[in-house]
Amino acid sequence: MPLRKTALAIFAHPDDIEYVAAGTLLLLKEKAGFDIHYMNLSTGHAGSTVMDAEQTRRTRLKEAKHAAAVLGASFHPPIADDFEILYTMPLLRKVAGIIRQVKPSIVLTHSPSDYMEDHMNACRLAVTGAFTHGTPNFVTDPPSNDSYGDDVFLYHAMPHGLVDPLRNPVTPDTFVDTTSVHGLKREALATHASQKEWLDYSQGMDSYLMTLDEMAAKVGKMSGQFQYAEAWRRHLHYGFSAKDEDPLPVLLGDHCLSISPSE
Repeated sequence: MPLRKTALAIFAHPDDIEYVAAGTLLLLKEKAGFDIHYMNLSTGHAGSTVMDAEQTRRTRLKEAKHAAAVLGASFHPPIADDFEILYTMPLLRKVAGIIRQVKPSIVLTHSPSDYMEDHMNACRLAVTGAFTHGTPNFVTDPPSNDSYGDDVFLYHAMPHGLVDPLRNPVTPDTFVDTTSVHGLKREALATHASQKEWLDYSQGMDSYLMTLDEMAAKVGKMSGQFQYAEAWRRHLHYGFSAKDEDPLPVLLGDHCLSISPSE
């Protein structure tokens, strides 16, 4: 069965996609003809010291919609607030509902182990939601009988700082050369203007755009080949796809570098 040309990024907060996944989404669209979809599970309401929660929700929703438009991605609204992305049945039903609506063949999400719980819980919801894609008896929100049996392939982004919460280095198995789309990725991140103040205050990140450049360059250096890159680990295929396949290198060709476990 031909691979369905749809990719869905499911991440925790507005701007998470831009940092670690937007380049891969753009290349899937430009090089492989994919429809791309953009979903942050959280409103990002806690991400300000100068706006109240409701103003922050409105501002970050507007910024995220603008970012999705820059990327040429379909936007899906958030379903929780910051620190309330929990592995619960109500949220799982909502995530599974989006997956049945979009019917992606590729799902991009956070690392299973990362520096904060919102990221890890978003990952768990994305994984289980995708696992239910071919299970018609699982009730989604909104209810849908439109399950689908096509193969789904999950890829996990690198954790923040390229280490797990116990500071252990994380090694990817796939690098994607995002050099050609780095400018557009940067433009999408720039729409999240409210985050310069917040990141400077909360994490000492100085300039969030410079941080993006540094992160992408560091992953590019890890690849040994690319100026800027994103990196991925592929989820085990059991329950998601009939065969142990890895479509990203096939779809992206010279823009993709796979590293075997022995290397």
